[in-house]
Amino acid sequence: MTGPAAAPEGGGGRRAAARILAAVTAKRAGLALEPGEIAALVSDYVAGRVPDYQMAAWLATVACRGMNAAETAALARAYAAGGRRLRLGDTGRPVVDKHSTGGVGDTVSLVAVPVAAACGVAVAKMSGRGLGIAGGTLDKLESVRGLRLDLGALEVRRVLGEAGMVITGQSDELAPGDRATYALRDVTATVDSVPLIAASIIGKKLAFGARALTLDVKTGAGALIPDHARAVRLARTMVDLAEGLGLRCRAVLTDMSQPLGHAVGNALEVKEALSVLRGEHVPGLSEVSHVLAGQLLLSAEPGLGEEEAGRRVRRALRSGAAHETFLRWARAQGADARVLADPGLLPSAPRRQVVRADRSGWVAEVDPRAIGSAALLAGAGRLVRGAALDHAAGVVLRRRVGDPVSAGEALAELHHTREDASDALARAAAAFTLADEPPAARPLVHGFVGPSGRADGTTAEESAEARAGESESHAHTEQV
Repeated sequence: MTGPAAAPEGGGGRRAAARILAAVTAKRAGLALEPGEIAALVSDYVAGRVPDYQMAAWLATVACRGMNAAETAALARAYAAGGRRLRLGDTGRPVVDKHSTGGVGDTVSLVAVPVAAACGVAVAKMSGRGLGIAGGTLDKLESVRGLRLDLGALEVRRVLGEAGMVITGQSDELAPGDRATYALRDVTATVDSVPLIAASIIGKKLAFGARALTLDVKTGAGALIPDHARAVRLARTMVDLAEGLGLRCRAVLTDMSQPLGHAVGNALEVKEALSVLRGEHVPGLSEVSHVLAGQLLLSAEPGLGEEEAGRRVRRALRSGAAHETFLRWARAQGADARVLADPGLLPSAPRRQVVRADRSGWVAEVDPRAIGSAALLAGAGRLVRGAALDHAAGVVLRRRVGDPVSAGEALAELHHTREDASDALARAAAAFTLADEPPAARPLVHGFVGPSGRADGTTAEESAEARAGESESHAHTEQV
């Protein structure tokens, strides 16, 4: 549900209009809002007493002026209010959650969640849709025919019990306030506001009832927050917000200076995630997924130890248990078994156009924003609110940073269904920078942010060489 196009008539509508105008005016003046004011504002919008254009004005003002910690906490509570708050502590297993701030080709959740579930951790995840160039987990999973992603509270408990994991979206029953404003942020240039991101993510987690949360905070050109210092600030804001609201939390700062895997686009990313779950190695995606899955295990069992967590993650992948867990979960949420048995039945674009190298050398840069924009223009994302997605559209990278390439060889492949995709193809071609020498290796994991004032918390400022965990190819780390 979202606000109507025009303000409703009647006393309730007039009072709501007065409240949101006062909130916009106060925030524009740099004043802090009281928790009750924020709760009323979100409640009014969910109920349809505030139109889209007024809520957009308030979101834009917050994006420009910011919010203090108390306001951000109030907004997180308001996003979760009005719906049910699940209590999942009686499942017999520790219940944890994982969330990414989003990036280009970021399919980590589709790998790390079933891996952790295969290791005995119950993972209850409320996901969102794409924002800007960052693809959304729900959009990707809707590529799977029959898969339901709008579960009610009772269904969440059933699927979690059957499969050991559950992934669903916001609904009128779960986090209705966040659902109402989420799509509006995507088309009003308010995506990269630190307090709005933090309140949206933590608000969903409050509704879902997990005891611990692992955050994947992206940093680099393809992240919602490209600037590293602001990404650290976002991680710290979310960790402190979650802890203050009673949710044990730790954040991992991961690299998004190029697309994470090879695939960018909804069905393309699902296929790639399934290949990793079947034991294939995808540079970037595999390493970061291993780290996040290990962190989910550690959040459920803090005394486990990183080496043992890494061993369990590798065993779940090599044995096929993680892949089987994904299939069991998808069937529990209604997925077509034929698609699960043959990923080739996922949406596939009839048109393919190749970006070729105009010279020999090494790939020095792959601009993730240009690749994300190419996928968006091809139909994989939304340019206007509520637009239908082409789940088959996207970009497949044939070369990544550090790879050698000869003149005429493929750098990327654009998948689309359009008569003319020249704009998307040009954007994909512009993403690649070639050099005469191979570039220096880049870290995939930049560090960890733990709770303030806790002995086990490692802040970004204190982390000299945060361990990325063990994997087939070790992820590099650096001081942040």
